[in-house]
Amino acid sequence: MEKNWVKILTVLLIFYTFIAGMLRPLNAGIMEVDPNKTTIDTTIDVHVNTYNTHLDSESNTAFLSIDSLYSIKCSKFKALSSNEAVISFNIPAFLPIGQKIIDASLVIANKKDGGFARPSSIIITQDSINIAAGEVLWSVDRISNLPMAEAKGFPFRLILEETIRNLYYHVPFWFAMIILFSTSVFFAIRSLRTGSREDELKVYAYNRVGFFYGIMGIITGAVWARFAWGQYWSGDIKQNMTAIALLIYAAYFILWKSFKDEKIQARVSGVFTIFAYVAMIPLIFVIPRLYDSLHPGNGGNPALGGEDLDSTMRMVFYPGIIAFTLLGFWLSNIYYRIKQLDDKMKQ
Repeated sequence: MEKNWVKILTVLLIFYTFIAGMLRPLNAGIMEVDPNKTTIDTTIDVHVNTYNTHLDSESNTAFLSIDSLYSIKCSKFKALSSNEAVISFNIPAFLPIGQKIIDASLVIANKKDGGFARPSSIIITQDSINIAAGEVLWSVDRISNLPMAEAKGFPFRLILEETIRNLYYHVPFWFAMIILFSTSVFFAIRSLRTGSREDELKVYAYNRVGFFYGIMGIITGAVWARFAWGQYWSGDIKQNMTAIALLIYAAYFILWKSFKDEKIQARVSGVFTIFAYVAMIPLIFVIPRLYDSLHPGNGGNPALGGEDLDSTMRMVFYPGIIAFTLLGFWLSNIYYRIKQLDDKMKQ
């Protein structure tokens, strides 16, 4: 039992990651707003489609907000269904800014769903500017003390929507892959120094499982890209660089099979492992940051922050990284023992 606690922990974390990642609902969100343009000093009826809300069973209110200081309250809120409503706003005669065009965010709130918003929902234009009058008109109904949702789910993000759950599987594959390749290069350096056959087999095992994780990362990423970006492979810089890095590692297995002499096989493969690892670092972590990219944290895009990776997601995301990493070490150990048996059978 003492020897198996890591395996038991791995299985439990894997089950937890899949169950918690799939079953917890998303928070309420606003999917569509129509129309999305209007002018000052007019009444606008906004047709809104929401997600995972209870509009028809709650008393709702809505605001158009320019920033934390200026907002107007809806004059009428008519729920058509649990996820559909028509909201009326009386747009004041002036805006509280010195510009002729501004984006206003739509905020909806009720006791069950809490407060939720869609940034830059409606564009408002004005011909004449009167900042003082606008500040007064937009300060009558300020947003304050929005209710908290009864149940806290995963954050709702436009475009991603339900596919945000893939974060718990796609990203941990990459984290674990890097850790496995790092372990592989450690044993590669040690095998070159000591000539240990055991270390050589460990290099092969960690590279094999790390490569498999990389393939799984590409597959889960391609499926995610299909629903988030519209196609499986968009030619994104990070997709391309990752594919190149994995092709370099694929060459390792060709080299391994190319030599019958174990000493030459081990030395050449060990040196190539170090080369592949050194090449992987700039390909995955440096070059994508220098070019435009759809991935968060690359090409000027902000990385996942507190609003994207909130406390509810961290409760699944971090255990997922631990689970997939432990599973990778477990699989590598199994593959290492298989290679040991192959060696003994050849002898």
